[in-house]
Amino acid sequence: MKNEILFQLDIVWQLFLYHCGDLSEKEAMWCKTQQGLQIRQTNDTWAPDWPETENYTIGPSSIAWTLWHILYWWNTTLTACRENRIPDKKEVLWPGSAKAAVDEIKRCHDEWVAFITSLDEEDLRSAALCRWPFEGQSLCALALWLNAEFMKNTAEIGAARFLYAARG
Repeated sequence: MKNEILFQLDIVWQLFLYHCGDLSEKEAMWCKTQQGLQIRQTNDTWAPDWPETENYTIGPSSIAWTLWHILYWWNTTLTACRENRIPDKKEVLWPGSAKAAVDEIKRCHDEWVAFITSLDEEDLRSAALCRWPFEGQSLCALALWLNAEFMKNTAEIGAARFLYAARG
């Protein structure tokens, strides 16, 4: 079970590294529409938009927002599993640049791989460590959800890069 989780994660990880390897700040902050989700600077702090709905009318997100979103759910999952605490979304900060966000995601990836590697099959079948975003599921189900969420976000980054490159 553990090998399959990590194998699946590694496939997505390689795609993430491909899409983010030469990502520029301008490209990361570019938003395809006026109303899309964004990281916004107010005074000397950065704040991610937090939509009240997931309706299509909110528009697509910038790559920067998607990077923050990866940081949000990965940091929250790590904290919930290891510390039995669910941090407030305001605790997960935008690190200030696309490069810093990618570096922070690399840290989360390495911590998550180390965490999963440290578990045995019984831990993976147990629901004891699965506290966010759902309870009562096995840690294996949580890890597979995280892989799916990461794949979705990586695909969004790739699609946004294609749109940015073809914008004319």
